Amino acid sequence: MGVVNVTPDSFSDGGQFIDPDAALDQALKLVADGADILDIGGESTRPGATPVSEAEEMARVVPLIAALRARSAVTISIDTMKPAVARAAVAAGAGIWNDVTALRHAPEAPDVAAELGCEVVLMHMLGDPGTMQAAPTYGDVVGEVEAFLLARVEVALAAGVSRDRLWLDPGIGFGKTLAHNLALLAALPRFVALGFPVLLGASRKRFIAALDCRGEAADARLGGSLAAHLAGAAAGVAAVRVHDVFETAQALVVQEAIQAAPEPRT
Repeated sequence: MGVVNVTPDSFSDGGQFIDPDAALDQALKLVADGADILDIGGESTRPGATPVSEAEEMARVVPLIAALRARSAVTISIDTMKPAVARAAVAAGAGIWNDVTALRHAPEAPDVAAELGCEVVLMHMLGDPGTMQAAPTYGDVVGEVEAFLLARVEVALAAGVSRDRLWLDPGIGFGKTLAHNLALLAALPRFVALGFPVLLGASRKRFIAALDCRGEAADARLGGSLAAHLAGAAAGVAAVRVHDVFETAQALVVQEAIQAAPEPRT
């Protein structure tokens, strides 16, 4: 899953693709680089991000999705917490609703997800983007994230979302300390075992810089991003959400080839 942020303030590539032509060119480049899914976002969810209006978010993402659908058959995901934006994005050609609030932003969100019939990613986030990194605390981060996701699954199912349309995302970096993120990454097999496709988004996240100060700049975290996503692939996640599609796709090809290599003769 390649990331295309049509925003002025995303933590890694904010402002680079706010121009519609630049965003479309980037999206098509990521497809050429090996993206199977493109995740289009029009509102930053970085720590401390300022919300944008529904109208502004739609104006950023809907024309891009329509233009992309006219040029490519790639699966498109809309990264939004707003049901109206999700509805407009699906009408324009998106097939996945990636919701960092797990359908909690608006009371009607579960019903809209059922109505749309698209795939839905339920992600764990502690608080909201403005507050999530203000001293996040858990008794058992893995157990609490797992319980939250299963509870949101039940809400979605009760609203009429098909079980086979649901994905889970433990929300790396969304209301978590370094220790929390590492615990969740180590526990990925447990989340995979729940029986839903798991999406892992660790690309260029700040925990990498906390482990290696050379990654202070977001675009200097490629090595750490690859390590996290290769670990996720080994654990069985269904997709990894990344900024660096070419490098990640190449790393996954090599990992798969190593795993498929025959045992050496003795």
